[in-house]
Amino acid sequence: MDFRLLETFRELFDGKRYLHRRSNLGDSVAREFYEDLYALERSPKLVQRVEQGIAVLNTQNRRVGVSARRGDGSFGEGVPGASITRDGAHRVSLGPIATLEVGLEVKILFKAMIKQIDRVINDLSKQADHFRVKGSDPICVGLVGINFAERCTSYEGERPFSTDGKRYKHPIQEAHQAEERLLTRAARSFDEFLILKFEASNEEPYEFHWRDRKTTDLNYGAILARVSQIYERRF
Repeated sequence: MDFRLLETFRELFDGKRYLHRRSNLGDSVAREFYEDLYALERSPKLVQRVEQGIAVLNTQNRRVGVSARRGDGSFGEGVPGASITRDGAHRVSLGPIATLEVGLEVKILFKAMIKQIDRVINDLSKQADHFRVKGSDPICVGLVGINFAERCTSYEGERPFSTDGKRYKHPIQEAHQAEERLLTRAARSFDEFLILKFEASNEEPYEFHWRDRKTTDLNYGAILARVSQIYERRF
Protein backbone atom coordinates (compact mmCIF):
# COMPACT_ATOMS: atom_id res chain seq x y z
CA MET A 1 0.00 0.00 0.00
CA ASP A 2 1.31 3.45 -0.89
CA PHE A 3 0.77 5.80 2.04
CA ARG A 4 -0.29 9.31 1.10
CA LEU A 5 0.97 10.89 4.31
CA LEU A 6 4.50 9.58 3.78
CA GLU A 7 4.50 10.77 0.19
CA THR A 8 3.28 14.23 1.19
CA PHE A 9 5.93 14.41 3.90
CA ARG A 10 8.63 13.52 1.37
CA GLU A 11 7.38 16.22 -0.98
CA LEU A 12 8.13 18.88 1.64
CA PHE A 13 11.85 18.35 0.95
CA ASP A 14 12.43 16.34 -2.21
CA GLY A 15 13.57 18.45 -5.16
CA LYS A 16 12.84 21.81 -3.57
CA ARG A 17 13.92 24.08 -0.75
CA TYR A 18 12.30 23.35 2.61
CA LEU A 19 11.05 26.53 4.28
CA HIS A 20 10.51 25.73 7.94
CA ARG A 21 8.53 28.87 8.76
CA ARG A 22 5.57 27.98 6.54
CA SER A 23 2.68 27.54 8.97
CA ASN A 24 0.60 25.16 6.82
CA LEU A 25 3.16 22.36 6.48
CA GLY A 26 1.65 20.30 9.28
CA ASP A 27 -1.85 20.75 7.90
CA SER A 28 -0.89 19.42 4.47
CA VAL A 29 0.69 16.32 6.00
CA ALA A 30 -2.10 15.74 8.52
CA ARG A 31 -4.84 15.78 5.88
CA GLU A 32 -3.40 12.68 4.25
CA PHE A 33 -3.57 10.70 7.51
CA TYR A 34 -7.33 10.53 7.17
CA GLU A 35 -7.11 9.54 3.51
CA ASP A 36 -4.86 6.66 4.54
CA LEU A 37 -7.27 5.64 7.32
CA TYR A 38 -10.13 5.59 4.84
CA ALA A 39 -8.18 3.71 2.16
CA LEU A 40 -7.07 1.06 4.66
CA GLU A 41 -10.72 0.06 5.22
CA ARG A 42 -9.99 -1.54 8.61
CA SER A 43 -12.80 0.39 10.31
CA PRO A 44 -16.18 -0.11 8.61
CA LYS A 45 -17.65 2.61 10.86
CA LEU A 46 -15.11 5.18 9.72
CA VAL A 47 -15.57 4.28 6.05
CA GLN A 48 -19.36 4.47 6.30
CA ARG A 49 -19.35 7.77 8.18
CA VAL A 50 -16.94 9.32 5.67
CA GLU A 51 -18.99 8.12 2.69
CA GLN A 52 -22.22 9.44 4.24
CA GLY A 53 -20.61 12.79 5.01
CA ILE A 54 -21.24 12.37 8.74
CA ALA A 55 -17.56 12.44 9.72
CA VAL A 56 -15.48 15.17 8.10
CA LEU A 57 -12.14 16.90 8.38
CA ASN A 58 -11.99 20.50 9.54
CA THR A 59 -9.09 22.34 7.91
CA GLN A 60 -9.37 25.18 10.43
CA ASN A 61 -8.96 22.48 13.09
CA ARG A 62 -11.67 23.87 15.34
CA ARG A 63 -14.86 22.55 16.86
CA VAL A 64 -17.89 24.81 16.67
CA GLY A 65 -18.61 26.20 20.14
CA VAL A 66 -15.42 24.80 21.71
CA SER A 67 -12.55 27.07 22.70
CA ALA A 68 -9.34 25.07 22.29
CA ARG A 69 -5.96 25.39 20.64
CA ARG A 70 -5.96 24.23 17.03
CA GLY A 71 -4.21 21.03 16.00
CA ASP A 72 -2.95 20.11 12.55
CA GLY A 73 -5.70 17.62 11.73
CA SER A 74 -9.15 17.56 13.36
CA PHE A 75 -11.60 14.86 12.27
CA GLY A 76 -15.03 14.35 13.76
CA GLU A 77 -18.79 14.55 13.42
CA GLY A 78 -19.87 17.34 11.12
CA VAL A 79 -22.27 20.04 12.24
CA PRO A 80 -25.81 19.05 11.17
CA GLY A 81 -27.07 21.23 8.33
CA ALA A 82 -23.64 22.69 7.56
CA SER A 83 -22.28 22.44 4.04
CA ILE A 84 -19.38 20.12 3.32
CA THR A 85 -16.99 20.04 0.37
CA ARG A 86 -14.86 17.41 -1.32
CA ASP A 87 -12.23 17.85 -3.99
CA GLY A 88 -11.34 15.30 -6.63
CA ALA A 89 -8.08 14.32 -4.95
CA HIS A 90 -9.54 13.41 -1.55
CA ARG A 91 -12.32 11.12 -0.31
CA VAL A 92 -12.70 12.69 3.15
CA SER A 93 -14.97 15.73 2.98
CA LEU A 94 -14.17 19.07 4.56
CA GLY A 95 -16.51 20.97 6.85
CA PRO A 96 -17.14 22.35 10.35
CA ILE A 97 -17.16 19.75 13.12
CA ALA A 98 -19.18 19.52 16.32
CA THR A 99 -17.10 16.78 17.96
CA LEU A 100 -13.53 15.62 17.73
CA GLU A 101 -13.00 11.92 17.04
CA VAL A 102 -9.38 11.85 15.85
CA GLY A 103 -6.83 14.62 16.41
CA LEU A 104 -3.37 14.69 14.85
CA GLU A 105 -0.47 16.99 15.70
CA VAL A 106 2.58 17.21 13.41
CA LYS A 107 6.02 18.60 14.25
CA ILE A 108 9.25 18.63 12.23
CA LEU A 109 12.69 18.86 13.85
CA PHE A 110 15.04 19.88 11.06
CA LYS A 111 18.03 21.50 12.80
CA ALA A 112 18.92 23.10 16.14
CA MET A 113 16.83 20.36 17.73
CA ILE A 114 18.04 20.41 21.32
CA LYS A 115 17.65 24.19 21.44
CA GLN A 116 13.94 23.83 20.71
CA ILE A 117 13.15 20.37 22.10
CA ASP A 118 11.58 21.57 25.37
CA ARG A 119 9.24 23.92 23.49
CA VAL A 120 8.28 21.16 21.05
CA ILE A 121 7.55 18.69 23.84
CA ASN A 122 5.47 21.30 25.67
CA ASP A 123 3.54 22.13 22.49
CA LEU A 124 2.82 18.46 21.84
CA SER A 125 1.64 17.77 25.38
CA LYS A 126 -0.56 20.85 25.52
CA GLN A 127 -2.10 20.02 22.15
CA ALA A 128 -3.08 16.57 23.38
CA ASP A 129 -4.77 18.24 26.36
CA HIS A 130 -6.65 20.61 24.05
CA PHE A 131 -7.84 17.71 21.92
CA ARG A 132 -9.53 16.35 25.05
CA VAL A 133 -11.32 19.52 26.26
CA LYS A 134 -15.07 19.51 26.86
CA GLY A 135 -14.79 15.96 28.21
CA SER A 136 -14.38 14.41 24.77
CA ASP A 137 -12.49 11.17 24.25
CA PRO A 138 -10.75 11.53 20.87
CA ILE A 139 -8.00 9.34 19.51
CA CYS A 140 -4.90 11.52 19.84
CA VAL A 141 -2.00 10.95 17.47
CA GLY A 142 1.40 12.66 17.52
CA LEU A 143 3.78 12.61 14.58
CA VAL A 144 7.27 14.10 14.64
CA GLY A 145 9.75 14.15 11.77
CA ILE A 146 13.42 14.11 12.82
CA ASN A 147 16.21 14.94 10.42
CA PHE A 148 19.26 12.60 10.61
CA ALA A 149 21.25 14.32 7.85
CA GLU A 150 25.02 14.71 8.24
CA ARG A 151 24.70 18.44 7.47
CA CYS A 152 21.93 20.84 6.46
CA THR A 153 21.07 24.40 5.57
CA SER A 154 18.09 26.51 6.55
CA TYR A 155 17.04 29.83 5.03
CA GLU A 156 15.83 33.16 6.31
CA GLY A 157 14.55 34.70 3.09
CA GLU A 158 17.43 34.11 0.70
CA ARG A 159 20.07 34.04 3.42
CA PRO A 160 21.43 30.52 4.11
CA PHE A 161 22.46 29.20 7.53
CA SER A 162 24.48 25.99 7.34
CA THR A 163 25.51 23.65 10.14
CA ASP A 164 29.24 23.40 10.87
CA GLY A 165 29.31 20.63 13.49
CA LYS A 166 30.65 22.97 16.16
CA ARG A 167 28.68 26.11 16.95
CA TYR A 168 25.82 24.89 14.80
CA LYS A 169 25.43 21.16 15.29
CA HIS A 170 24.74 18.89 12.34
CA PRO A 171 21.33 17.14 12.60
CA ILE A 172 22.89 13.70 13.09
CA GLN A 173 24.66 15.04 16.21
CA GLU A 174 21.35 15.84 17.92
CA ALA A 175 18.79 13.52 16.36
CA HIS A 176 19.19 10.56 18.71
CA GLN A 177 18.95 12.71 21.83
CA ALA A 178 15.90 14.49 20.45
CA GLU A 179 14.24 11.16 19.68
CA GLU A 180 14.91 9.86 23.19
CA ARG A 181 13.44 12.94 24.85
CA LEU A 182 10.33 12.83 22.67
CA LEU A 183 9.70 9.16 23.43
CA THR A 184 10.15 9.60 27.19
CA ARG A 185 8.38 12.92 27.67
CA ALA A 186 5.92 13.54 24.82
CA ALA A 187 4.72 10.15 23.59
CA ARG A 188 2.81 9.39 26.80
CA SER A 189 0.35 12.22 26.05
CA PHE A 190 -0.93 10.45 22.91
CA ASP A 191 -2.76 7.24 22.07
CA GLU A 192 -0.31 6.75 19.21
CA PHE A 193 3.03 8.46 18.62
CA LEU A 194 5.29 8.10 15.59
CA ILE A 195 8.74 9.46 14.78
CA LEU A 196 9.54 9.74 11.08
CA LYS A 197 13.30 9.49 10.58
CA PHE A 198 14.63 11.12 7.42
CA GLU A 199 17.69 12.73 5.88
CA ALA A 200 17.51 16.05 4.05
CA SER A 201 20.37 18.53 3.68
CA ASN A 202 18.15 21.22 2.09
CA GLU A 203 20.96 21.94 -0.33
CA GLU A 204 20.91 21.50 -4.09
CA PRO A 205 19.80 19.16 -5.62
CA TYR A 206 17.52 18.94 -2.51
CA GLU A 207 17.54 15.18 -2.07
CA PHE A 208 15.41 13.37 0.49
CA HIS A 209 15.88 9.89 1.95
CA TRP A 210 14.04 7.91 4.58
CA ARG A 211 16.39 6.64 7.26
CA ASP A 212 14.82 3.19 6.90
CA ARG A 213 11.93 3.11 4.45
CA LYS A 214 10.78 -0.43 5.28
CA THR A 215 10.62 0.28 9.00
CA THR A 216 8.89 3.61 8.35
CA ASP A 217 6.18 1.90 6.29
CA LEU A 218 5.69 -0.81 8.91
CA ASN A 219 5.46 1.58 11.85
CA TYR A 220 3.08 3.94 10.09
CA GLY A 221 0.91 1.10 8.80
CA ALA A 222 0.70 -0.37 12.28
CA ILE A 223 -0.52 2.95 13.69
CA LEU A 224 -3.20 3.16 10.99
CA ALA A 225 -4.38 -0.34 11.90
CA ARG A 226 -4.49 0.40 15.62
CA VAL A 227 -6.27 3.73 15.19
CA SER A 228 -8.82 1.95 13.00
CA GLN A 229 -9.46 -0.61 15.74
CA ILE A 230 -9.83 2.08 18.40
CA TYR A 231 -12.22 4.04 16.17
CA GLU A 232 -14.34 0.93 15.62
CA ARG A 233 -14.67 0.39 19.37
CA ARG A 234 -14.99 3.99 20.52
CA PHE A 235 -17.33 5.50 17.95
